[in-house]
Amino acid sequence: MFDQKMLEIGYSQSTIRDLYTYGLARKKEIGEDKVFDFSIGNPSIPAPKIVNDTLVKLLTEEDSVKIHGYTVSPGNKEVRDVIASYLNKTFHATTKGDFIFLTCGAAASLAIVTKAFVKPGEEVITFAPHFPEYRTYTEAVGGVLVNVNPDKDFFPDFVDLEKKITSKTRLVIYDSPNNPTGAFYTEEVIKRMASVLSKKEKEYDHPIYLVSDEPYRELLYKGEEYPFVTNYYDNSIVCYSFSKSLSLPGERIGYILVNPNANDVNDVYAVICGAASMLGYICAPALFQHMVPYVLGHTSNLEEYKKNKETLVTALKEIGFEVVNPTGAFYLFMKALEADAEKFSEVAKQFELLLVPSDPFDYKGYVRIAYCVSYKQIVNSIPAFKKLHNYYKNR
Repeated sequence: MFDQKMLEIGYSQSTIRDLYTYGLARKKEIGEDKVFDFSIGNPSIPAPKIVNDTLVKLLTEEDSVKIHGYTVSPGNKEVRDVIASYLNKTFHATTKGDFIFLTCGAAASLAIVTKAFVKPGEEVITFAPHFPEYRTYTEAVGGVLVNVNPDKDFFPDFVDLEKKITSKTRLVIYDSPNNPTGAFYTEEVIKRMASVLSKKEKEYDHPIYLVSDEPYRELLYKGEEYPFVTNYYDNSIVCYSFSKSLSLPGERIGYILVNPNANDVNDVYAVICGAASMLGYICAPALFQHMVPYVLGHTSNLEEYKKNKETLVTALKEIGFEVVNPTGAFYLFMKALEADAEKFSEVAKQFELLLVPSDPFDYKGYVRIAYCVSYKQIVNSIPAFKKLHNYYKNR
């Protein structure tokens, strides 16, 4: 009667959500300050003032029907044009509002793109470790997710990438900075990726779409210039969310951008519109569509995440943990002290540390620490990490 896959997904919380739920219950039992929840990427920094000011202005000064009414399915045309202009100025790109589709965040964007281009049995390539929902979106349309191994710095292994691309490959998805490692894909990495895909497009005589998942685009710690994918590869698509940069994860606003230089770009955009309609992902929240032009280029105080990162990395290394020093996003990838990361995560609970095992990210032996928490929690958690390390050292 019911689709078995849908039942499995419906009855099983993700590991991350499960830990988060456990943390909420545990805080009620023993107190918020005694539980060190690093499970979920929920920004702890307030949204910038311009967000609330803009929303108040829209709600009090603009026509209510306009602010709360339907937009056209892809989103307000004026808003899309402003986004394109901002991207062109910021990244020296050549985007167009006609090829932007406003969505309920990057999750909806990725689900739409996967639905648009992947048929049953076809393949989506991504780079381990990766955001777990890539598998969900792929398998929901009958596709097959293929993992490319990382190199020692958690960049793509390009030899493995070449081997994994087949005649069935339709999409290659990456996120940079990466969730869960915090690795930032430099211009050199993007150019090499584009080179491999261009070669394979010619070999198989069909487009392979390179999808850049960019919710952490602004969260960089070394002042790097973000290599915007449309400048390097024609058949490219951007999935963006304002959730992380503006601390608005609950508001669900983002967009899909199709490179105007893509082959048959009008058809590419049309199939995205069609997939969105089929999924019911049209007319993104109107109030937040109207907010977007006012907040482009603004971010929350991201220096707070940098401070958290530097404090935590220094402390964990001093304790004796092996960590991947992130250059972006707000996640820290730490090597577990036993081969089974899920068991290690369970042991960490004994010390009130909620750490996400790396298994759902299609990688073994690590845990993800979301350090988008208060600085007080970072400092107060360090003795618990010491106890965790001593537990393994002395057993």
